[in-house]
Parts: sequence; structure tokens; C-alpha cells
Amino acid sequence: MHYLVGLLFILIALVSTGPAVVAAAAGLQPWAGNPWYWSYRGEPVLLLGGSDDDNLFQWPEKDLVAQLDRLAAAGGNVIRNTMSDRKDKGFEVYPFKRLADGRYDLGEWNEEYWTRFERLLRETAQRRIFVQIEIWDRFDFTDQGGRAHWQIHPYNPKNNINYSHEESGFAPRYPDHPAANRQPFFFTTPNQRHNRTVLPFQQRFVDRMLDHTLRYDHVLYCIDNETSGEEEWGRHWARVVKERAAKAGRTVYVTEMWDDWNLAAARHKRTFDHPELYGFVDVSQNNHISGQKHWDNFLHVRRYLADRPRPMNSTKTYGAGGGKVGQTDQDGIERFWRHLLAGAASLRFHRPDAGLGLGDKAVAAIRAARKLESKIPLWSVTPAIELLADRQPNEAYLAVAAGTAYALYFPAGGEVRLDLPAARGPWTVNWIDIAAGEWGPTRQLDGGGAVVLAPPAMGNWAAAIVRGAD
Repeated sequence: MHYLVGLLFILIALVSTGPAVVAAAAGLQPWAGNPWYWSYRGEPVLLLGGSDDDNLFQWPEKDLVAQLDRLAAAGGNVIRNTMSDRKDKGFEVYPFKRLADGRYDLGEWNEEYWTRFERLLRETAQRRIFVQIEIWDRFDFTDQGGRAHWQIHPYNPKNNINYSHEESGFAPRYPDHPAANRQPFFFTTPNQRHNRTVLPFQQRFVDRMLDHTLRYDHVLYCIDNETSGEEEWGRHWARVVKERAAKAGRTVYVTEMWDDWNLAAARHKRTFDHPELYGFVDVSQNNHISGQKHWDNFLHVRRYLADRPRPMNSTKTYGAGGGKVGQTDQDGIERFWRHLLAGAASLRFHRPDAGLGLGDKAVAAIRAARKLESKIPLWSVTPAIELLADRQPNEAYLAVAAGTAYALYFPAGGEVRLDLPAARGPWTVNWIDIAAGEWGPTRQLDGGGAVVLAPPAMGNWAAAIVRGAD
């Protein structure tokens, strides 16, 4: 059924004459019934995903299709897509036309880049896989670590026919980590340095991107990948996206992703305090934190946003053995499941080697989460570990629906007590083996007092505790 809906959606897109014709009035947006979560065409939807790269649109078609099919088969329905063009794998292309002398014309397009991007939008729409776009990725414009991305990039004056170093203000090299925020590319907007030479080309790029995305209703927008930039940079582009969408008769949702790992840091308030501009928040950098503090930090933001609740997305769940961030596969699984029960609206495993991507462990975790959701809609519960007795830090996590359902997660065995109401009959504990992505044993319980709960074995287990006999 989802395939047919998506196919119809695409066919309409192909015959439309204006960019706003395709998008349904009730596309992806915060759900009226619980604005912590997303809805799509009026129905609540939990976004779960993983992918093996951050810019899948650049992939060869057969590989892209295989990745999306694997995700859909696992029950996944969200990917991250940076508009990145750096030459990490060799098949990436730039959006600008390359001339016979090897330089680029920033005023002319390389249509192959945009054909690839349109393909991604079309193929994801067909499978009802949502796309969180990041427009700018600071790592595309740096020479840090010997990568020399800036040395070959079209925006580098030596590589284009449009401006010189003097006219643009660009230096020949940018060897520092982009967190130092020394690249003038990110200072061009009117309330910053107002670089009238470079800004028109940036604007032209964003306009062309929106020519494609505004034809679809399954897209979210994030301005940057883990930025350390000035507040006004992100605000400028957020306004550009929203104003262009409004002219097309659309409402779209935009956020910014700050690099600071501490969600209580003042920098994050640039997003948190401005719901009129940023319609959701991304808390991906919390995934550098482990254990109980990871859960606590997420709930700090949830409390901070309580007066104006918005979806909280985690588009980069870090954690993979041998990865460059020095963490483990278990870190990735735990972070995904803690955020799931804490109330995240969208969760995606980050690409290898910093995350589990769409490997077997990620696929199993997504399948397990969908099994939990089949018993307990996650938008119907709220985090409540205070209801667990005899609990040690990071031993177990709980979300509840007011005496009618309990979602429980154990990262590594353990045993806790939970008071179950006696009214309206017995309870059933449906165990889920997260490592296998399969159902485990079930157990019947009587309410009316404290029950002891322990998973069937060591490892990652979840339980859906619901009323009634199985």
C-alpha cells in the first residue's frame, strides 16, 4: 500500500507545472496529537533509520536502491542526506559545470549532481522514507588532516572563473579543523560580513536545491552539519528556506545542528529558544555521551522545551567498534534505545566507522523497535524511570502510558521492580531480543503490586508490558 501511495505521489510530481503542486497539505509535520512526534498526512509516524553514508544521493543508482530497499525491509523510514560533494569515495560530483581547462563556472550547473539528488528524492518518496537534509557541511571546505578538500573545491578561487582570492576573501588553504570556524565561506550573509561576491552563488545553490525538494512533502531541513558557526549564519539560511517555501504555499520544518556535545550549553538555546524559526531540534551530538548521563541530557532538553514542545531528532547515533570516535557497537545500540524510550521523534544510526550504519546490528535494532511499537505506540508513552525500584544507573529504562502500557529496556541484564495497577485484568510481558530483532518469550503477570522484571538473558532486551492475556 505504501508503495502505491508513493508511486502515485511521484507520478503527480512528474506532470506538475509548479514546485508546490505535488506536496500534500498535510505532509511531514509535528503531530497535533503529540507535538513531540512527527505525523505524515495526518497520521503519527516514528522515524527510525540507518545508512552507510551521509550523502546517499551521490551513490551509483543500483547501490542507492539496494540501500533504500534494505532499510525499508527492516522497517526503517528515515535517512540523513548532506548535500556534500567532497571526494571521499571517488564517484562524487560537484554541482557546478567544469570547463575544458579544468576550472568551474559557478554560474552554470553540472546537471548530473541534480539528477542524482532528484533520484534520491524520488526513490525515498516511493518507499515512504523520510529525508533530513543538511544543506552545508563544513568538512567540504577544509584541508584539515591532510584531506585537501578545499584545494580541489569549485568555491576555491583557483578552481573557478568567477572570482579571485582578493575578490572573495578566501585564503589558499584552510588547514585547521573546521570547528575553529576560520573559513569565510560561513560568514557571507548580510548580518555577518555580507560577502557580495560569494553569497549570490550560495543563494543560487540553495534555490536550486529547493526547486527539487519543494516538490515533495517528506523532507526536513537542517542548515549545517555540527556547526560551530555564528548564530546569524544559520538564521539567515533558515529564513531563506522558510520564505521560499511560503511563496510556494508550503510549510517546511528547519533546524540547526550545533557541535557542542553539552545540550545544556548556551549555544543550543539559539535553536531551543526560537520555535518560530526552528520547528524541530536535532540532538545528535548528545550521542557522544554514554550511560545514564546520555538519558539525563536528553530529558533536560525535553523539560526545557516543555512549554513549546517540538520533535527532537537524533539523526546521527554514534557508536561502533573500532570507529574513529573510540566507542563500541554497544554504545550505538544503547544510545538508540535510550533515545527511543526518552521520546526522540527520529533516530538514525550514523554511518560507519563512527556508527553502525545499516549493518546487521542496526537492522536488528530497527526491527526490534518496530516490534515494540506494534504493541505500544511510542507517541503514547512518556519517560518514567522513577517508577522503577531497585534500579542501578544505566540498568534499565522505562516509558509509560498512564497505567495502560509500559515500555522497558535493559542494556545488559539486571533486575528491577515495577508496580503494576490491579484494575482491568492481567498483564502480558512481551520480550524482544534486540540483537536478533525477534520476539522473545512472553510472561503473564497479575497487577496490584510490585513485580520483579529481568530479561530472559544477558544483552540488549526490551519488553512491551500491556494489559490482557497474550
